[in-house]
Parts: sequence; C-alpha cells; structure tokens
Amino acid sequence: MRFLARRLGFYLLTAWAAITLNFLIPRLMPGDPVELLVARMKGNVEPAAIDAMRKAFGISDAGLWQQYVDYLVNLAHGELGRSITFFPTEVSTVIADSLPWTIGLVGVATLISYLIGTALGVIMAWKRGTWLDGVLPAATFMHAVPYFWVALALVFVFGVTLQWFPVSRAYGLEVTPGWDGEFIQSVLYHAALPAITIVIASMADRILGMRNVMVTTLGEDYVVMAEAKGLTSRRVMWAYAARNAILPNITSFALSLGFVVGGSVLTEIVFSYPGIGSMLLKGVENEDFPLMQGIFLVISLAVLVANFLADLAYVVLDPRTRQESE
Repeated sequence: MRFLARRLGFYLLTAWAAITLNFLIPRLMPGDPVELLVARMKGNVEPAAIDAMRKAFGISDAGLWQQYVDYLVNLAHGELGRSITFFPTEVSTVIADSLPWTIGLVGVATLISYLIGTALGVIMAWKRGTWLDGVLPAATFMHAVPYFWVALALVFVFGVTLQWFPVSRAYGLEVTPGWDGEFIQSVLYHAALPAITIVIASMADRILGMRNVMVTTLGEDYVVMAEAKGLTSRRVMWAYAARNAILPNITSFALSLGFVVGGSVLTEIVFSYPGIGSMLLKGVENEDFPLMQGIFLVISLAVLVANFLADLAYVVLDPRTRQESE
C-alpha cells in the first residue's frame, strides 16, 4: 500500500510543521502572558511566584532551540501549559472538559447533515427534471446564509416566541451532571436548536455538491452500461453512480469533520454552549496565548487525521487508487 504509506509520511511531515508553527507564532507575538496575569493581579505577586508562572507557561531565558525541545517533550507528555483565563488550570484540562461538548453537538450534527444532504443530492440528480428541482433555489439560498443568522432566527422563533426550546447552556440548572436519564434528556433538549442550526446551514452545501457531481457521473459509460444490462434503477443509482460521485464529497466531509474540533464558534456563542468554540473566544478576549495555542494545535491535528481517514475511504471506494498503490 505505497499510496497510504506516502500519504501517511506527508501527514506526519505536515503535523511536525503544524506543531513547529504552533510553537513559534506565540513567541513571535508581542506581549508576555506572565506580565498580563501579574497586571490582572494588580502586581501583588512575589518574585518567586512570577518565576514559577513563567516556568508553567513554558517561558524561560533559555535559547529558542532549548525551548523548542522542552516544548516537544512536554507535548509528548500531554502538557500544553496553563491557561491564563482559568489559571492555574492546565490547558489540556480546559480542552478535555470542553471537547466532548463540541464533538457531541457539532460532530453528530455534521454527520447527520452529511448523510441527509448526500442522499438528497443523489435522489435529486437521479430524478432531475421533476418537482425536486424546486428544492435547488432553497438550497442555494441556505448555502449563502451564515450560521449565526440561522441560529438567531431559530432562537427568535422557537426559543423566544414559541418558547419550545431553551436558548442557552448545555443543560438545565436544576439537573446534576451524571449518566442518568434526567441529565441526558436535558442535554439533548438544550442541544436541539444548536444542532438544527448546524444541520440546516451545512446540509445545503452537501445537496448542491452531491447533485452537481452526480449529474456529471450519470453520463459516464459505466453507468450507461449498467442501465443497458437491465440492472434495477436502485442498484445503478447507488452502486454505480453514487459510489463514484461521492468521492469529492468525502474530501469536503473530511475537512468539515476535522473542523468539528474547532466547533461552530458563532453557533456556540449564540447559544452560550460550553464547547471548544466558546473556549477559543474566551482565550482571544483574555489574550490567553497558551489556551489559543493548545486549541489551534488540536484543530490542526484533527484536520490531518480527518483527511487521512478520507484517503483510506478513497482506497476502499475507488479501485483506481488501489491499482496505483500496488
């Protein structure tokens, strides 16, 4: 499998580049996180405590190369420094606490939108010229609408006017977090509007992309041959046309799946959802360089992993890729 070996080598090299840039960028930016934290404490900090904070933030008088080596060693042990916003909590703890909320909300909503949008795109291309073509203007309009507009509209209609759903937080104040029915029901209830927002806003892109590629694929010789053999329309549509037309959509899905870790920042802000996107906003507002650095690193690695999984899917779905790798 030379193809996968080459791709894996490329992604490892890209991961090293992302880690290196993640190390350099905060150190090239103006400002000092320790001085910022001391200023917030109004200077009431002992010199020994300042030295301890500089060590905790990975700042030292050592040369850049030694700092880089120390950064890689700490990274190998899962240490990303300490957050300024939530000091003295470690960045890895902040990310670990917020990441499940983003994956649970944005990840599931992205998967649902991909499955529904892809299926609708296939059906609309197969039955082009019918009433289903009337969905195209609506899909084109929704494709151009920003996430937060959809979120604000849903909040106004279903949260404020009808009061069917809550408009903030990840669960109710009256419930205690735990793996019990009451807490899970509250989480699902509070996630309904944010999830619907993401599905509506991202599904149009899947519909338009899949339909356009599917229309082109239907004119290929192997599809015409399959129809000439007398195969059922369902088998021709899914096993021949859709299987090949879905390949470009997999790449798009892999990119969106990678950015799931970053969360739909504006959606999380509108609904005050405690995900990675909200943490990133707090990091920017408080000039929390360690937190931003850790979140950017996790997002970068997530995108690389998602793209590698897309390459694996290509090998399974496209015989030409397997032939090239032999």
